[in-house]
Amino acid sequence: MPRSSGDIVEAGWQAVRADGRVRPELLDAAYAEPRLRQLFPWTGMGELHFSRCTSPRWTWDVPYIAPAAGGSYTVLGPSRSKTVGPAATPAQAVAMVVEHLPPDCGPAFVGTPEELAAYERSTVDL
Repeated sequence: MPRSSGDIVEAGWQAVRADGRVRPELLDAAYAEPRLRQLFPWTGMGELHFSRCTSPRWTWDVPYIAPAAGGSYTVLGPSRSKTVGPAATPAQAVAMVVEHLPPDCGPAFVGTPEELAAYERSTVDL
């Protein structure tokens, strides 16, 4: 039986918590924000990323949060070459990501970035 987007995303959040790569207080703040909780989380180098799809390679159109010195954060993205700004607290970092979400950023799509793009192209004509 296929799993729902919500089930897959929730399993992703549980996996991110279990892997220990991201500060727990940041995970708590991001998970508490409904618009981020519906996206698929993934980690890299202590960073917390958010994908609009549930399967790898993940999307790179949502800003992400990187740890910074002294317990602060830097919000980057969506690409690694763009900096949104510094954040002193997890709540500030989460708010900055939400402020820079792509338009119509809804629940994570079950599938790959390519499948998401094809789906979005097909719905434009409707």
